[in-house]
Amino acid sequence: MLSNEFRWSDLPALRKVQPYLVAAGLKSVALLFVLLAANGAFAASEEPEKSVIHISTFSQQPVWNEPWRFTGVQRSSGSGFVIKGKRIMTNAHVVSWDRQILVRRYQDPRPYLARVKFIGHDCDLAILEVDEEKFFDGMQPLEFGELPKVRSTVVTYGYPAGGEQISYTRGVVSRIELQNYVHIGNRTYLGVQTDAAINPGNSGGPVIQDGLVVGVAFQGMPGLENTGFFIPPPVIGHFLKDIEDGTYHGFPQAGIRLVTLQNPAYRRFLKLPPGELGAKVDSMLQIPATQKVLKEEDVVLQIGPYTVGSDSTILFQGNRVHAAMAFQEAQHGESIPLKIWRNGQEVEASIPVHVYTGDRAIGNLYDTLPRYFIYGGMIFTPLTLEYMKTFGRNWADSANAELVFELYYRRHEAPSDVRPEPVVLVSLLPDAVNANFTIRGHTLVDKINGIRIEKLDDVIRAFETAKAAQHIVEFVPHNTFECLDRAEADKANPRILQTYGVPNDRRL
Repeated sequence: MLSNEFRWSDLPALRKVQPYLVAAGLKSVALLFVLLAANGAFAASEEPEKSVIHISTFSQQPVWNEPWRFTGVQRSSGSGFVIKGKRIMTNAHVVSWDRQILVRRYQDPRPYLARVKFIGHDCDLAILEVDEEKFFDGMQPLEFGELPKVRSTVVTYGYPAGGEQISYTRGVVSRIELQNYVHIGNRTYLGVQTDAAINPGNSGGPVIQDGLVVGVAFQGMPGLENTGFFIPPPVIGHFLKDIEDGTYHGFPQAGIRLVTLQNPAYRRFLKLPPGELGAKVDSMLQIPATQKVLKEEDVVLQIGPYTVGSDSTILFQGNRVHAAMAFQEAQHGESIPLKIWRNGQEVEASIPVHVYTGDRAIGNLYDTLPRYFIYGGMIFTPLTLEYMKTFGRNWADSANAELVFELYYRRHEAPSDVRPEPVVLVSLLPDAVNANFTIRGHTLVDKINGIRIEKLDDVIRAFETAKAAQHIVEFVPHNTFECLDRAEADKANPRILQTYGVPNDRRL
């Protein structure tokens, strides 16, 4: 399918085996990450190890079920490498939520302060800068190569856990296809599988072939030995081109779901010409630009220069990959020419593609502090994957069924009832004003004082504009509610915040 948010296999009830990331010391990540890096310069390096960097990151993450708090400071390590422009490329997950980043050169004990210049959480890539110019003295930026061939040999470089010296691991490219990028969780881009060992700490280091960078190692697969994945040049090149204007936008999406079209009888029904071309548009996101161009039941024959096969794939640099790759080559805001089959004839069209943010809540969130509102000891926050993960590693089984359905399934099963930002009652800060509540938290909010809650701002408006003596909070499933004395709650709020050390009653 072309848009990750339509990927039913990514929904929690269907997840069986997921890739993992490996950056040494990332204790707070439920799925470990195995990440390596790659980047470009001008000439093939004979000694690429001298341009590979050791990275130490000190980070703090927010606590999503106590959203005013942060975890303790954690230290993790990864790898990176020097690219053109006196910059360091690494993985986004190596430097996420950083408080301080220290980088160290090859065979140099001195640490240098670094900072994030650009970060792409969707493609798991980041660019670091070091203010001290002498850090780069004597180091040559590495140059990019092409997408490696299947069965060709590559070497990964990095600083894995268990030692202080650089490590080299040789392996063979075994597969090239679209992979789920675990760092963001709900995006699928081109990835390369290799049997080179990838260990914690390798994340962000380059994958080298014939002295050129051909990938950034970034994740592995649990239960599979000697299996790792790296980010290939097409994805890295897209990231680097994106940041040329000084801003990272991200990878665009068309917002359509393509399905195979290999039933001969159905192809005859659609009056398609002989051959194995074309995949059917099964469904679309609510993206006006896409809906103006495409219709459900259209058959996409060609995307840009790529012919679409009846199995929903294109031939990309000698590899058959999902047709989503054709859209991902474009930059945010660009248009892509299409050939489609509609009503028994071929039609030419052009579709603009943009970065889609409507599914942020079902991916891992970074660089965004949790929003919340506290009133009468009730803690309200938007429903997100980050909040769901507070139920534990097996949150899809342990969380309330209503929350799982609302976050993942309602948009498909009942799109007319979708709330732009569902809100949950996280828990209660115990106080006399809420002592008799029977609902203690982890519950989806339906209405407050008769106002349907579609976003966190509605919660605040419902409480602050109320005139009645009692606040009435209704929950999902229906017919469950609580009442709160308005005057007592107004008086209790400052006391509750002070008692529990909460600095503010809201973060919006």
